[in-house]
Amino acid sequence: MRLIILLGLFVVSCTAKTVRQDRRFPDDFIFGTATASYQIEGGWEADGKGENIWDYMTHNKPEVIKDMTNGDIAADTYNNYKRDVEMMRELGLDAYRFSLSWARLLPDGFTNNVNEAGVTFYNNYIDEMIKYNIQPMVTLYHWDLPQKLQELGGFVNPLFTDWFEDYARLAFERFGDRVKFWITFNEPREICYEGYGAATKAPILNATAVGTYLCAKNLVIAHAKAYHAYVKDFKPNQNGQCGITISVNWFGPATDSEEDHIMAELRRQAEWGLYAEPIFSQQGGFPKELSERVAEKSAKQGYASSRMPSFTDEERDLVRGSFDFFGVNHYTAFLASAAKEHKTYYPVPSLYDDSDSSTYTPDDWPKSASGWLKLAPNSIFDAFTFLRNKYGDIDFYVTENGWSTSPTAGLIDDDRVRYYRAALNSLLDAREAGVNIKGYMAWSLMDNFEWMEGITERFGLYEVDFEDPARSRTPRKSAFVYKHIIKNRYIDSDYKPESLTMTIDDGL
Repeated sequence: MRLIILLGLFVVSCTAKTVRQDRRFPDDFIFGTATASYQIEGGWEADGKGENIWDYMTHNKPEVIKDMTNGDIAADTYNNYKRDVEMMRELGLDAYRFSLSWARLLPDGFTNNVNEAGVTFYNNYIDEMIKYNIQPMVTLYHWDLPQKLQELGGFVNPLFTDWFEDYARLAFERFGDRVKFWITFNEPREICYEGYGAATKAPILNATAVGTYLCAKNLVIAHAKAYHAYVKDFKPNQNGQCGITISVNWFGPATDSEEDHIMAELRRQAEWGLYAEPIFSQQGGFPKELSERVAEKSAKQGYASSRMPSFTDEERDLVRGSFDFFGVNHYTAFLASAAKEHKTYYPVPSLYDDSDSSTYTPDDWPKSASGWLKLAPNSIFDAFTFLRNKYGDIDFYVTENGWSTSPTAGLIDDDRVRYYRAALNSLLDAREAGVNIKGYMAWSLMDNFEWMEGITERFGLYEVDFEDPARSRTPRKSAFVYKHIIKNRYIDSDYKPESLTMTIDDGL
C-alpha cells in the first residue's frame, strides 16, 4: 500500500541520508505509539463486555464531558484492529502500547466469569502485531474499572489488591506467551487524585480529604502483588518484564529561593512521588515531607489520625523494588512559586492544600489547543535526570508523550512536529547525561476519545474521521516525520518546518 499526502512543493523522501551529527538513537532503542482501550475500542457492550466506570459516567452524566460524547464507538478499534496494525506498519513501529479492558475480559470484574469473546479479540490483536514483528506492550489498567467493582468501593476497598492480582494473573496466563512487556497501572495520579480526590476523571468521587491517599496505598500494593505474581509464577517461562507507568511532568522552582525549591519538591511529591517513592526509593513508603505535612494538618483539622494511611513493615517490603522498569508519561512542565501572585487556593482538606504548593507556566511557552499542554524547554531532560539522581541507574521508558490540536487543525500539524522534535532532542540530552531511556511511545497512534474533553482535543499521528461510520484514518504530517525519525534513528538537523511533500511506502 502506498499513501501519498501532498503538503507543498519541496520533496523529502523517507530514505536514509548521510548523517552529519553523532546524536543517534541506538538500534535497540524502541520506538512506538500508545493508546488506551476505552479511548479507541468502542464496542462498549459488544460480545459480552461488561460496563466500566466510563460507560456508567458518560451514560448517566453526559454533561461532564465537554462535548457530551462518549467512548461507545470511539475510533472503533474493536472492528478495525487490522487497520490499526497496518498503520503501525506504515510508521515502521518497533512496538505498540495498548491497554486491556478489564470489563471486556471479566464483565463483573471477577475471574469466575471470563468473557471468551474478549479474550479472542485481544488474541487476534496481539497475533496481528506479532505477525509483523511489532512488540505488544500491554497496560493492564488504563482507567476503565468494571462498574461492578466500583460499586464495591473500587480502589478504596482494601480487597481491590486481590481483585487486581486475580485479573493480572488471567492476563499473564492468556497472553503472556507473546506479550513480554507488562505495565500494571497507567498514571496513578490521574486514577487516585482526579478520580477519587477530585471530580475530573471517573468515578468523580471527589473525596478530597482521603480519597487520593486511600487509593494510592491500595494501588501500589495491587501493583506489587501483580508484579510478584508475574516474577514468581510466569517470568521463569515467559521471560518478560513488568513495571508501572507514572505521569511525571516536571516541576521546577520559579526562582533559586529556598521557598521555591521547597515548594517544587512538595509538588513533585504530591504529583508523582506519592506513587514512585513506595516502589522505587530505598526506604519505601509515602514521601517523608508530604507525609509529615498531612499528619500535621490532619491533627489541626481535628482528625484522630493522619488522613494519609501508613504502610506496615510487611507492606513496605512488598512494594519496595517491585519493578523491572519505570514507565514515564511526560507532557509538560510547571514552575513552583511562593510568590503571592501565583498563590492558588484548593479545597480544604485536599492533596494540593496539604502540599502547600502553587504552580504556573510562563506565557511565552507555546501552548496546544487545550491550553494546559505547553512546550516547556528541556522538560524531558529535567524530569529524567532528576529521576535518575533520585532512584538510581534503572531502566526508563517514555510510555506517553504527545501534543494536541483542535478538531479543525487538519493534517498539517507543524506544531506537533515541533513538539516531537523538541521532546526527542531533550530525550537524547538525557541519554547523553547517563539516563538509561530505552524506548519512546508517542501519544497517540490516532485520534481518540480524550476523556473529559471528548473528541474536542486530538492527539493522533493519524486523523480519525468521527463523522464517518467506518472511522477512516488518515496520516498527518507528523506521522511522516515520525516515520523518518524511526527509520533513520536520528533527528534531521536540517529539517525545515515549511510545507513538504512526503511519501509513506510501507512495503505491503
